[in-house]
Amino acid sequence: MSKQELVVLGQDQSGCCPALLTAPLDEGQAVELAKVFKALGDPVRLRLLSMIASREGGEICVCDLTPAFDLSQPTISHHLKLLRQAGLIDCERRGTWVYYRLLPETTDKLAAVLTRPGQPTATEAPS
Repeated sequence: MSKQELVVLGQDQSGCCPALLTAPLDEGQAVELAKVFKALGDPVRLRLLSMIASREGGEICVCDLTPAFDLSQPTISHHLKLLRQAGLIDCERRGTWVYYRLLPETTDKLAAVLTRPGQPTATEAPS
């Protein structure tokens, strides 16, 4: 068995923001993070993100999202558009339907920013 060191993906902080408790954010980092937090600041968008992220197989059709809400289809599409613009989800059109999937690199960055130094992140297994 090889004794290579395993690299935990998503742990490279060079292209990401520092943890909030280790260094102040610069203006650009704060602007980028604020976009994501603003997108997550609405209960409908938070529920949509949760439904997409927790879906078995990693993606869900818009036709399965819309009935879960007492909102019109254009309103759901608007919320999904804001989540896409924030970099939290992506989509793919297949025929007449659009399928949405989580972009884990964005949620991993959020987790890294919000994690206290020395604390395991969601992607790290406890020792």
